[in-house]
Amino acid sequence: MKNIILFDPDTRDQLLPLSYTRPVCEIRLGIWTIREKWEHWLKGKASYITQDYLSDKFPIAIEKDNWVINGSVLPNEALCKLINNLKFNQALLKDGELLAARIDEKQFYNLIEDNAIDQLDGFDLDKDVEYITIERPWDIFSNNDKALRSDFERITKGRASAPLSNSNQIVGDTSQIFLEEGATVECTILNTKKGPIYIGKNAEIMEGCSIRGGLALCEGSVLKMGAKIYGATTIGPYSKVGGEVNNVVIFAHSNKGHEGYLGNSVIGEWCNLGADTNTSNLKNNYEPVKLWDYTKDSFQKTGMQFLGLIMADHAKCAINTMFNTGTVVGVSANVFGAGFPRNFIPSFSWGGVGGFETYTINKALETAERVFARRNVALDETERAILQYVYDYSVKYRTWEKTDTKAKVAAV
Repeated sequence: MKNIILFDPDTRDQLLPLSYTRPVCEIRLGIWTIREKWEHWLKGKASYITQDYLSDKFPIAIEKDNWVINGSVLPNEALCKLINNLKFNQALLKDGELLAARIDEKQFYNLIEDNAIDQLDGFDLDKDVEYITIERPWDIFSNNDKALRSDFERITKGRASAPLSNSNQIVGDTSQIFLEEGATVECTILNTKKGPIYIGKNAEIMEGCSIRGGLALCEGSVLKMGAKIYGATTIGPYSKVGGEVNNVVIFAHSNKGHEGYLGNSVIGEWCNLGADTNTSNLKNNYEPVKLWDYTKDSFQKTGMQFLGLIMADHAKCAINTMFNTGTVVGVSANVFGAGFPRNFIPSFSWGGVGGFETYTINKALETAERVFARRNVALDETERAILQYVYDYSVKYRTWEKTDTKAKVAAV
């Protein structure tokens, strides 16, 4: 079994706020996370080179033979063939940047301490070899169709689906529907003409749903009655979704359980969208959408005509919340009230159109602890430390705080 080490590339900050709480390779698109894809393709076990404050939760494992790979890159057959053929001290480069390398323990430390990539026997990737790289938040839902099809093919190859109830109506190829053990689907329209439909272990699709693939409904997740799903959509493990959803990726443990529209969006873990939350994904003048860029500290052009909501882990919004086109919501932000809030909501914000104040770290941790407990998960010290770091780091975006004079912010 290969020892795979996935590293955060220099583009990591371009994926904030989603990458505040995870290495880049823990981003999910298709059915698997990027890490899970590499483990499957290379038949190995992966660990991480990531930010110091994340390393306790996402540690590194170094062995005598290590396959170091850019964690923002998705594997494919051509790329994996080249990587499998690497010899010790060889590196695969793309435009001079490290894509993958095979190194021993000593070489690994030289590379880390001295950034001595020039000491490796590097060769450039052939221009004919194409692959997907996740460098911006919208890359996640934009590439979800290709990733879902690839994952579906590999997960289902040579396997038989669990039986599908006769209460359902199928449009398209039945071979493009796969149910894992314990999955239940009743009285649902399943259309595979635009993509495959994967139903994970113990996942449930309630009565009256209409699904146009591709769809990945991962382990333990639920589609509520009457949900309308357009592909390519991924609903990560242990999430609940209702209403209308179009080309959305939800990482895990998040809820959009009621009516309301969500399109061309990415939702992190432990999020909750209140009933009748609606997101715009297209500007009235049809111009390309601008999105907050953490590397520029300003809104930047994306070139995307359809772009909805980017919501980081632990964020919440109340009933009837309206998000404008291209809105970014940070970690542990709480949004509520009538009207459209601003398009960039910093981490640990509390409020809406009427203004924001700080959602203090103690209150945020109390909420996270209660949310975790509902899923029988403990909020341990490692998780607390990550949230504390993000709280401290993101203070510069909470412009209402006057940290220079140590003004006291009212506790929520």
